[in-house]
Amino acid sequence: MALAIVDMRPEAEDLINQAARLLFDAFRNRTEEWQDIESARHEVVASLAPDRITRVLTDKSGTALGWISGIPAYGGRVWEVHPLVVSGSHRRRGIGRALVEDLERLAARRGALTLWAGSDDENSETTLSGTDLYPDIPGSIRNIRNLGRHPYEFYLRLGFRIAGVLPDANGRGKPDIFLAKRVG
Repeated sequence: MALAIVDMRPEAEDLINQAARLLFDAFRNRTEEWQDIESARHEVVASLAPDRITRVLTDKSGTALGWISGIPAYGGRVWEVHPLVVSGSHRRRGIGRALVEDLERLAARRGALTLWAGSDDENSETTLSGTDLYPDIPGSIRNIRNLGRHPYEFYLRLGFRIAGVLPDANGRGKPDIFLAKRVG
């Protein structure tokens, strides 16, 4: 299967719709965001802002298998991965890795020093969920375990480190896990 990573362009309506479908399918019933195709499409269109990087990985027929977007912060020295999504039938085949590495390369060209991602645990997929983290946040991070298929381990395999956690970000006992990686 010949794969290509290309820029998402505003005139690429078909790719925009495919990316929105990927986002909707991946996050439906998993998070409060993107619970309808319109909100997912809005996210894709928003990612086309000139200051952002938005890339899609397609197969030889032009079907989107994965999509990533990066948002600059701190004067472009830090870039947020937001969002990253891979087709359910194509996960664990290196597509997410390829998209993150591509974003890292492009962000570095724009002066990035750090890439970061937030990864919510709204569904009790880690030991950080369902507990009061405030008494010992560093200890909780140090002892984190994956109870389901939470993506934080994917980011760790790519060289990210857990840089922090925001307890109760998505409701009591539902934290956001922050991961960061030095670029270059």
